[in-house]
Amino acid sequence: MYTEKEVLDFIQEEDVKFIRLAFFDNAGKQRNISIMASQLERAFNDGISFDASAVGFEEANKSDLFLHPDPSTLSVLPWRPSTGKVVRMFCNIKNPDGTPYKKCCRTLLQNAIKKAKEECNITINIGAEIEFYLFKLDQDGEPTRIPFDRGSYMDLAPVDKGENIRREICFTLEQMGITPEASHHEEGPGQNEIDFRYSDPLTAADNTATFKWIVRTKAASNGLYADFSPKPLQDQAGSGMHINFSISDEKKLPNALAGILSHIAEITYFLNPTENSYKRLGELKAPQFICWGSENRSALIRIPATKEDKRLEIRSSDPECNPYKVFTLLIYAAIDGIKNNLQPPKPVETNLFKSTNANGLQSLPDNLDAAFDLAEKSSFVKAILG
Repeated sequence: MYTEKEVLDFIQEEDVKFIRLAFFDNAGKQRNISIMASQLERAFNDGISFDASAVGFEEANKSDLFLHPDPSTLSVLPWRPSTGKVVRMFCNIKNPDGTPYKKCCRTLLQNAIKKAKEECNITINIGAEIEFYLFKLDQDGEPTRIPFDRGSYMDLAPVDKGENIRREICFTLEQMGITPEASHHEEGPGQNEIDFRYSDPLTAADNTATFKWIVRTKAASNGLYADFSPKPLQDQAGSGMHINFSISDEKKLPNALAGILSHIAEITYFLNPTENSYKRLGELKAPQFICWGSENRSALIRIPATKEDKRLEIRSSDPECNPYKVFTLLIYAAIDGIKNNLQPPKPVETNLFKSTNANGLQSLPDNLDAAFDLAEKSSFVKAILG
């Protein structure tokens, strides 16, 4: 958790030559600009300008925005040279007059965290479980749909060929200050999962973005392609991004659960933002119905059996989402449930993947257009995202 002065001292003492300033567009795609170390003090004081029209934020006639690095997010990129180091910091986006930019997703999430504390007197922790596929490249270095292996759930080497790559990813996560907790082969051929420890929501979103970058980088260095799309292979397991959500006051967790369930349909467009997302939902352990259950992996929200703090596991979101916006929306939904003392429906105990009777449960939207229509008509979404 560096301060600006500490970062400037670190840059000088550790032979850092380049600083990557990272930010995110509306879709959650990471963008960056590299500056020389000599320009970092100016970046802290005044920001570094960029063309907002080039990334879909604004029109060309009013397109100057500024990146302001967050010193607490400093990380050395361990795969870059040790002489003339390269570091990365995440940035908040500001207007030319220094005010926060309304579409900066880090700022949106920071506001949500503040609101939860001020209005509900709670702090929130979030941990993501992210699945991905490893595919082979063709002779021209382009991705194929040929899986790296034919392993299945929690297989061992030599059937599981991703073991060494997952180890590389975990070591790199540790070097960048992220604590991995578990890794294993998932159900699909070439499918993997790595889980890292929960943290505050902003750090969790930053870690999610860093994780995807590391996975893609390590896959490429091993001659492979890392695919985070929700359903890359027909008739095989899709890739989800399960979100573990806990609050400091467990007595309010049922209200938070009820709030998230009440708003989940209208925010699905953000949790599942591609056409491919809807090929995953409703099959092979991806939920379709809006409900919750204890230990029930067929429910949209599961409460795991754990001796630690109780938490909600939200199972519908996928790795293509913008984690900053998704965490923001989930926090506001939880706040709504707590403030209005909403009560959750009865838990679902049946296996909905095998049941032919959903007992009148509401379904998630089944395509991107339907999800967009719900979001566009939502006063809840408009109040948060504009």
